[in-house]
Amino acid sequence: MSFINHLKTLSETDLERLGRLKIFSWLTAAEVKVLGTSLAMVNYRRREEIFRESPLANEAHVLIAGIARITCLNANDERVTVALIAPGPIPELPSLSMSRFDFRCEAYNNCRVGTLDWKGFESIALNGRELAFRRFHENDLKHWYRLLRRTSGLLNLDLHERVAITMLDLCDDFGIEDARGTLLTVALSHKDIANIVGASRPRVTEHLGQMERDQLLIREGRQFIVSAAKLSRSLAAQAT
Repeated sequence: MSFINHLKTLSETDLERLGRLKIFSWLTAAEVKVLGTSLAMVNYRRREEIFRESPLANEAHVLIAGIARITCLNANDERVTVALIAPGPIPELPSLSMSRFDFRCEAYNNCRVGTLDWKGFESIALNGRELAFRRFHENDLKHWYRLLRRTSGLLNLDLHERVAITMLDLCDDFGIEDARGTLLTVALSHKDIANIVGASRPRVTEHLGQMERDQLLIREGRQFIVSAAKLSRSLAAQAT
């Protein structure tokens, strides 16, 4: 059970967070406030389930604070993390006929999530429902394309490339600029990264170690500082 029930209004901090989300940049400040009062807000503790795959997705989910994760069952029926979600829209989960993957969205740490029926966008802005649906759909495609790119053999990427792409994706979602590069604000274990790229922890550790030796990233405890520009150039050179 979530540790705080639905709240009718957002705090000032929540409104500020909503206003900073890129997905809602098309809304005026007044419309963001209307959106905020329309969202049903719930707080979730670490590892608590937020929602799971459903054949009918009638609601939009917005992560206001914290980090969420998408999990599924792997070939050994172990639940693993396949994506980390930064504040913003949470992608819909695929509902596949006879699926054994059992996709779920869970709280990676303490999270605050707002939920709104798609029809609710009609009262926020002109053509609000259509535009919001399109923006959320584009976000869904981004996340599922990333998953395909990281884990599928269809694109013929080797593990080193997949780990590098994953680190750059994490920089986009969780990075802040540091004098030494891009600091990832989420603390990650090698096991977390291995799950995300669909490989074993020892093999991922080898590739992360090589990136450190190549001065493409720095490890500080469970935090990474990534030289994103150098890593991008390294990927481009490998592709030629």
